[in-house]
Amino acid sequence: MTELAEPLDDSEISRRLKSLPGWKRDGDEITRTFAHTYHECVHLAMYVAAKAREVSHHPDMLITWQRIEFRITTHDVGRKLTELDFDLAQDIDQIAEASGATPADGESSRP
Repeated sequence: MTELAEPLDDSEISRRLKSLPGWKRDGDEITRTFAHTYHECVHLAMYVAAKAREVSHHPDMLITWQRIEFRITTHDVGRKLTELDFDLAQDIDQIAEASGATPADGESSRP
């Protein structure tokens, strides 16, 4: 049986967000939006979905005209933020950069 991740407290969440430029907290989710052409946003969603399947952790993704928004929380522990969310956020940053997407807020993914 797989052990569930532990929810992080507010101070740990704040600390981890400092190492993820561009990611913002929205309640018990972390969010970030990237810009690219519509079709490249669809491709980016597919690449992130493949990574999410690999690590068994799944972000919500919203694709709009030339934007893709990622919203991450750990569903298995009651939609709370855990270490898994921050790990996946780092993966998303790397995938987005490799695909040529740019942060919609103009903030670099690199600390």
